[in-house]
Amino acid sequence: MFSREFGRGVQPWMENLLLPGKFIGNPSLSVVVSQYMTSLRRRRVRAGEIVASARAIDETTLKAIYDSDSSVCPDIYQVVSRRAQKTGKEWAGKSIRAMLFLFYILSFLCLLRSDETLRIKWEWIECDTDATGNPRIKLSLPFRKTHQTGGIAPFWLYGNPKKPWLCPVRALSNWMLCNGNVPTGYVFRSKQSAKTFSLRGDKMMSSASFMECFRRHLLEVGIDPRPYGTHSFRRGGCQYLAMVLRWPIRNICSWGGWADSFDNPGTIFKYLLSLSDSPSVQREDYFNPNRSKCDPCGECGRTCWCA
Repeated sequence: MFSREFGRGVQPWMENLLLPGKFIGNPSLSVVVSQYMTSLRRRRVRAGEIVASARAIDETTLKAIYDSDSSVCPDIYQVVSRRAQKTGKEWAGKSIRAMLFLFYILSFLCLLRSDETLRIKWEWIECDTDATGNPRIKLSLPFRKTHQTGGIAPFWLYGNPKKPWLCPVRALSNWMLCNGNVPTGYVFRSKQSAKTFSLRGDKMMSSASFMECFRRHLLEVGIDPRPYGTHSFRRGGCQYLAMVLRWPIRNICSWGGWADSFDNPGTIFKYLLSLSDSPSVQREDYFNPNRSKCDPCGECGRTCWCA
């Protein structure tokens, strides 16, 4: 707003040395304003305000995005106007969508923070097969927010042909096909236009660029993007493991990298339940004998909610 609408540029806000008492630059880049905004969230919590977490992404939303991307034609280089990019599906081509969906899957299944996913490099990913020939991916992160010096257990992800919208092997293959050259450097590249990305391995996609693409993805499938944020995938993955795959809480903590001592159980509880999440069951349906069935279990085929 200050930069474009008011023409204040991108220089820091400071006093004019030639005219004492007069200030020049961009007020939003003031050190005082930055310090105020940094501590604002903490002071609001201390004042008793309840801070709502970002709404968790769910499997249904990922499936809707997957189906929407499947209808997009392969990339053919052509000039796309900015007006066209703001409407319809012209904001991203097939390759950009493949890269974004791999981001969604890895963040969702591995319970990663957005900055951890953005910094993934190709040399951290290994592809092989298990003893039965099922393709799998090994993701080895050298550091995380809670493990700054390493010692992180790798993530093993397997193919899921029954649910392609949750198949990390398919998502990785699609992005590698769009990548074209030998993959090196960062997996998630800087977006240059609707259908092109940076070919340089040292050009990582920024968090702001990712959030813009994520919001456009949600709008495309008819979902209001305002309640969602960069933490939506980590929270959604936690709820998916607990309520859909029915993992024990201990396994979720071990997989996601939470402390084994369980000295802060409120952390995992905040991921499983939040005021911003939509209720999964209507109040009148908890004991409804005619309640609609759930998706069939891949092992026993049962569709009842008590499975």
